[in-house]
Amino acid sequence: MRSGKQLFSKLADGKLIVEIVTTSYPDPVGNQVLVQMEAAPINPSDLALLTSAADLENAEYSDGKFVASMPEPFFSAQKGRHGLSLPVGNEGAGTVIAAGEGDAAQALVGQRVACVPGSAYSQYCIAEATMCLPLGDISSEDGASAFVNPMTALGFAETARMEGHNAIIHTAAASNLGQMLVKICQEDNIALVNIVRKAEHVELLSNLGASHIVNSSDEDFSNQMRRAIENTGAFLGFDPIGGGQAVDSCFRAMEQVAVKRMDEYSRYGSNQEKKMYIYGRLDTGPTVLTPAYGFGWTLSGWLLFPYLQQAGIETTARMRQRVLDGLTSTFASSYKSRVNLEEMLTREAVTDYRRMKTGEKYLVTPQG
Repeated sequence: MRSGKQLFSKLADGKLIVEIVTTSYPDPVGNQVLVQMEAAPINPSDLALLTSAADLENAEYSDGKFVASMPEPFFSAQKGRHGLSLPVGNEGAGTVIAAGEGDAAQALVGQRVACVPGSAYSQYCIAEATMCLPLGDISSEDGASAFVNPMTALGFAETARMEGHNAIIHTAAASNLGQMLVKICQEDNIALVNIVRKAEHVELLSNLGASHIVNSSDEDFSNQMRRAIENTGAFLGFDPIGGGQAVDSCFRAMEQVAVKRMDEYSRYGSNQEKKMYIYGRLDTGPTVLTPAYGFGWTLSGWLLFPYLQQAGIETTARMRQRVLDGLTSTFASSYKSRVNLEEMLTREAVTDYRRMKTGEKYLVTPQG
């Protein structure tokens, strides 16, 4: 049995407590492996446990720990985790230093792998061999973000094909994931409408070769949206924002294009099928919808792991191989800052990465 530092998150008495604890790690069994973690990104999906809606500005910070008030209704809404110390960190990369008796696990001993243990902010972690991706000569830093963003972006393209679409709308499109999606859609001949909110984001995606970029900060945003949908036929979209009117804006533009194509007037609007998937909550406020979409629209949620279960082993394996082949090109990630476990819990770091600014991703190095 080995011991090391690990980060845990707990909700109790109206407070969020995030701290580093010395943990003992069991010996791996079966097809489990013990990974010495060397790099782990902070993704938006990690922030649900790491920061949530806590008052970080007025939190109490000490070495390897912070305690912050959790406002309502967020505290009560997470009643199921009250009192539980939960590990944090969806994905990362490191070296397999021990393995269970299973053949798949034994084959990984000594190899550098990317993995999704759900406890990546830790010096060591137990992972399933079937969920490990051997990196070969690729570094742990380059392989740390090999799963969540790349597989999600690929999942969008796969979902579009499965549902009979050859065009996609993506909001908050200048993100690391959004840049991957631009490259994927170019490779797969899928038209992509990229919605951003800053002129520099337009320039960023233009430099990647994106053809359809819409700036939501422009006065003619609605006209830009309609033209992009008319030119691409995009009636399927993916939105990481969640709250506010991002989804509403997409639906309204879709409907306006669809109505324009109708041969005769209908009081009910168009019957064009329009679909938006919410896959994140960058905005934790309510999702605002207006009755202006006709009667053929669907709003749903999209999460990576349920999608992979639906897609099946063959599709998942093909996607994983594509990620590995393009890990330093199509699926490359860049980082603003590198922090160890203690540094990631300082006021400066926590309040910075919680903002989730485009191009300012953090990488955690658990070994220091």
